[in-house]
Amino acid sequence: MPRETATLAILFADIAKSTHLYETLGNATAQHLIGACLSRMADVTKKHKGVVIKTIGDEIMSTFPSATDAIAAGKEMHQSIEQMTLPDQPAFSPPNIYVGIQIGSVVKEEGDVFGDAVNVAARMVALAKQRQILTTEETINALSADLRESAHCIDRTTIKGKSGEVNIYEIIWEQHDVTVMLDGSLEALAIRSRLELSFAGSTMDVDIDRPSATLGRQAHNDIVVNDNRVSRSHARIEYRRGKFVLIDQSSNGTFVLIQGKKSIQIKRDETPLLGNGVIGLGRDVTLDSDMAVHFSIKF
Repeated sequence: MPRETATLAILFADIAKSTHLYETLGNATAQHLIGACLSRMADVTKKHKGVVIKTIGDEIMSTFPSATDAIAAGKEMHQSIEQMTLPDQPAFSPPNIYVGIQIGSVVKEEGDVFGDAVNVAARMVALAKQRQILTTEETINALSADLRESAHCIDRTTIKGKSGEVNIYEIIWEQHDVTVMLDGSLEALAIRSRLELSFAGSTMDVDIDRPSATLGRQAHNDIVVNDNRVSRSHARIEYRRGKFVLIDQSSNGTFVLIQGKKSIQIKRDETPLLGNGVIGLGRDVTLDSDMAVHFSIKF
């Protein structure tokens, strides 16, 4: 069969910590769950005009006619897996996945695809954390302006076969999209702002270089709060042109105490963070509470 070249978006999706699933659930149940996850991801691929190239163990590889289709499929794969349940273990949380995407020219041969885009997509999924979709600037440039707003540059790295460093982008799929406008005279000051988060002795910054942080019960989060009222992926903080927004994604809501004033609760909603204060995941907290996540905006 002759070789054929085409421009396609390549998507790899891996099930996170599959070995742990076998240890926790046993071989038969884990194998059934992984198979069900792959089946769901295959259905999502076909829904978004894609073709499943192959599945290997706990990984699926698909191609799509456009970057837009691949991004939509990656988002829905995360959402679909998150909704899964085990009938005999209703309290069991479904696994997370990693997703890597790249668009480019590929060679199609005997039902498989080869080329630089395949290699880069494989590198993206290897770099991804749980519940992430990673891609490069080439894919972002192939998206419409409104879809590009959901992408944040989070890192630069070298990739085998490509010269120089490559910008790595995360596609945000767990947020409510809100545009915050800045007065031009304040923009230079605001762009230098950073939000410092601290909890249980660890500290991290959210700023223009690291524009988001996740908070929740599972280990994939940037801030991990191990409490039965906290959801797996409870909330996230977004940097938006010098402003910081707290977005709740939880079952029990998020409480915010800003600069000592009366705390507010948000649930499946968002609120700006100002000055300094504390965040409570699933429960109201005070400044000296062990469960309080402290934040402070600095310039």
